[in-house]
Amino acid sequence: MPEEVWLYRGAWQEWDVDMIDMAVPLSQAQITQKIFGIFKHQSQKDKAMFPGPYDDREFWQRAQARNMETAERLNKLGLPDYYGIEAFVRWTP
Repeated sequence: MPEEVWLYRGAWQEWDVDMIDMAVPLSQAQITQKIFGIFKHQSQKDKAMFPGPYDDREFWQRAQARNMETAERLNKLGLPDYYGIEAFVRWTP
């Protein structure tokens, strides 16, 4: 059986809804934990090395917004209402 890899996108991108294979619900407390994890990662602490175009927010602010926007987009399609969602796409080599 081939190995699988779960692909994740960074703070400035998100998968199109029709591409998402796994959506992991996140509570407000879990997003806060994620933000603390970002603060501990030296390369993302103050400013992202490769920020997205036209977005001056810090990495943690963009990551939080992305998770919340993904939850909102999936909620509008009829999925339960969550504070945030982390989305993944399955890739099999």
